[in-house]
Amino acid sequence: MAESVYKVIELVGTSTESWEKAAAAAIERAGQSLRDLRIAEVSELDLQLKDGKIQSYRARVKVSFKFEGGD
Repeated sequence: MAESVYKVIELVGTSTESWEKAAAAAIERAGQSLRDLRIAEVSELDLQLKDGKIQSYRARVKVSFKFEGGD
């Protein structure tokens, strides 16, 4: 079996509805430009507030994908 290397990046997804949808938004966007996504880990959840009310949910997501060279 050939050895593989994976790169990990961190993204922040947002949603006005939920943390789950915020995380899904980050993964969906990553899938548009990255190939061979492997694992996603939600590392942090927070809220953006305005006038004491929730404006948006934010999910910080670490995504790994197969590294094929370059940067």
